[in-house]
Amino acid sequence: MAQVGVVAEGGHARYTFRLRVSSTARTALAAEWDRCRWVWNECVAKSKAVYLRNKAAGEKQTCGPAQLDRMLTEARKTTSWLREGSSVPQQQIIRDFGRSRTKAYKDISERLPMTRRAGMPKWKTKREALPTLNYTRRGFRLKDGRLHLAGNIAVTVVWSRELPAQPSSVRVYQDSLGHWYASFVVPSQVQPLPETGRLLGVDWGVKETATTTSDAYDLPHAEHGKKARTKLTRYDRMMARRKPKKGQPASKGYREAKKLRAKAYKKVARQRADTGRKWAKKVVRDHDAIAVEDFRPKFLARTTMARKAADAAIGATKAALIEMGRKHRRDIRLVHPAHTTMDCAHCDARAKHRLPLGERTYTCTACGAVSPRDKNSAHVMLIRAGLNPAGADGGRPPGALLQEAA
Repeated sequence: MAQVGVVAEGGHARYTFRLRVSSTARTALAAEWDRCRWVWNECVAKSKAVYLRNKAAGEKQTCGPAQLDRMLTEARKTTSWLREGSSVPQQQIIRDFGRSRTKAYKDISERLPMTRRAGMPKWKTKREALPTLNYTRRGFRLKDGRLHLAGNIAVTVVWSRELPAQPSSVRVYQDSLGHWYASFVVPSQVQPLPETGRLLGVDWGVKETATTTSDAYDLPHAEHGKKARTKLTRYDRMMARRKPKKGQPASKGYREAKKLRAKAYKKVARQRADTGRKWAKKVVRDHDAIAVEDFRPKFLARTTMARKAADAAIGATKAALIEMGRKHRRDIRLVHPAHTTMDCAHCDARAKHRLPLGERTYTCTACGAVSPRDKNSAHVMLIRAGLNPAGADGGRPPGALLQEAA
């Protein structure tokens, strides 16, 4: 029996804005991050010590957020440098550490392959770890268009749009280019769209990012990464020539080349996200129900299609479609991808062999229906999701005309 998941409504959404940070605020944020990074490293050290003690003595002592919070309280009493900073981001980084370690233990208990495990929390070094500060409602406020953080830190927000509700938390972080951003968490707002009476099935692929039951909504491979490959290769060579020896600081030329490379990658990532969001908006606006293949493209990283699959950004596009459907109250149904390329959308028969990825045509051995393989899979999504394929843009399953003519 195929597994179908329905995307639920509600939840929260993030609104991210660029920050204009003065030199005074930048110094204060850097100092705040140094304290939070120290707290994180202390959590890592304490966790390792408890693990080794339990392993040697056979005990079962724990090192959860409650114990780490008590350690933070004692440390703030005895350390004036730590007490100068706000307790809010320090407590939040303990929560982040707890979630990270819980995810690592969960992956171990579920016996996931090493390549898929999250890994235990590691040290955050000053040169490599980028600042990330989390503030709850009692640690920040918005006044006169500016963001005021605990510790008398005020930054200017570049408001590109208004927040739909009062934020419950904010994350202030710096990206690889040195730009500062504020990400506000607000209750998600549902904006229903008028009904259209149309359905759509979506099948993910590599040659085309998304193949649907309607040709007008197919998403071709944009190849943003391929277009920028010449520039990226040049920056990679610049970094390789200036790569410092182990244990030595990087030169100015290496840092500049690294920044240029990060800027180029950032542009490609933004292009992929923009393409996915625009396509998702178009699909959700014109269809009431959408059956989407619950495809996880992570396994493609070990194949010869890894580069092209990564450039397609299937995961980001699928996430954008799910979020857009939740926002506009559309029926998004996730369909398990097992056997979707082997089943016939016309007679529901299953091929007796696995179709090769290079084969672009699907021929049913039971009813003789012939259709493009990905189009057939898109119609199978509708059937698996419990939707009527005849309602997909008023069309019929592929091969129906051939069957009627016969």
